[in-house]
Amino acid sequence: MAHVTALHLKYKYPGSDTLALHDISFSVERGECIGIIGENGSGKSSLCQALAGLIPGFYKGAYGGKVLLDGQEAAHMDADTLCRKVGLVFQNPFNQVTGAKLTAYEEVAFGLENIGVPREEMHARVREAMELLHIYEYREHYPFDLSGGQMQRMAIAGVFAMRPEIIVLDEPVSQLDPQGRKEVFEAIRTLSGHGITIFLAEHNMEQIAAFCDRVALLHEGRLICMDTPARLFSRDDLETYGVEAPVFTKLARVLQVRGQDGLFPVTLEETKRLFMEKRQTGAGVLEWLE
Repeated sequence: MAHVTALHLKYKYPGSDTLALHDISFSVERGECIGIIGENGSGKSSLCQALAGLIPGFYKGAYGGKVLLDGQEAAHMDADTLCRKVGLVFQNPFNQVTGAKLTAYEEVAFGLENIGVPREEMHARVREAMELLHIYEYREHYPFDLSGGQMQRMAIAGVFAMRPEIIVLDEPVSQLDPQGRKEVFEAIRTLSGHGITIFLAEHNMEQIAAFCDRVALLHEGRLICMDTPARLFSRDDLETYGVEAPVFTKLARVLQVRGQDGLFPVTLEETKRLFMEKRQTGAGVLEWLE
């Protein structure tokens, strides 16, 4: 049985004449990392909210189809069960921080307190999550005194401490500076090594290519395809859907450097290896890649 399944998922926001999600179907195995890409308005956030149960549980509107988590329909799960099953990290950490706690440690513990986790276990989970995401040293800091990257890692730690099987990240670095983005992507890399199923909506194609097992391309609420990064970013029609390939892929396409499978490379490491194999050094390409 697939870990997460969408079956003919449809959704329209109240007062809207168009579908935000239009007949989307896919299945995801436990432990996969799935990228979600598309231009603004393509349905990325709506899909994230549906996977987390906020659609239709919180946001009303016209809803059809199903999201199944281990065969159970998310729309029919009670809030407590859903919170233990799937965690959602928002774009802006300020939307995730409660503002009711005086320290980062208490903020990470907030969700556990709400579901009645015993104190000893709660402390163990909070410490584990904060150490895993390298923010335990800031445990006594006031949450709003943290940098953007530290605050987002704190928000992710709060979700991770709940020990969900699925974590959905909706453009988690869109509000951050380069250092903050680096910190958060390192945190996501850490989570992906713990067997958690991850959905990552993101505009940075280089990071999507580096992190994800498969990528879902959305356009006007429709799922255009879900495939490996190499297959998806080797498509000739990406710009039709308002998406650009990673910079390494674009360079390889211009120079027509492909792998043995006929696909363009999508990461820096793959690109350097292929250029070395094909000896494309005349224009200083390898030096530029370094």
